Amino acid sequence: MSHSEAEIRKHVRVYITVFIALAVLTIATVLASYFHLPLKQAITLALFIASIKATLVAAYFMHLISENKVIHSILLLTGFFFLLLLLLPAMR
Repeated sequence: MSHSEAEIRKHVRVYITVFIALAVLTIATVLASYFHLPLKQAITLALFIASIKATLVAAYFMHLISENKVIHSILLLTGFFFLLLLLLPAMR
């Protein structure tokens, strides 16, 4: 199965764009640490940025963006339980 040069260039461009986005989000995480926010707000901001980065990695580098609906529904269910476990200590 051979791929055309244009198709390969397109994929490389996407990977480089995602890499740059991850680098920018990493810098945003470091800069956010200098804001001296209250603990809950700092954790919320850090988790928000980390969630965006994890979504980019899963979607593009793990090729989940091109998977079928069953895989997406399992991923959403996993994300739901992850959020539930994160919120569990706050419910006490």
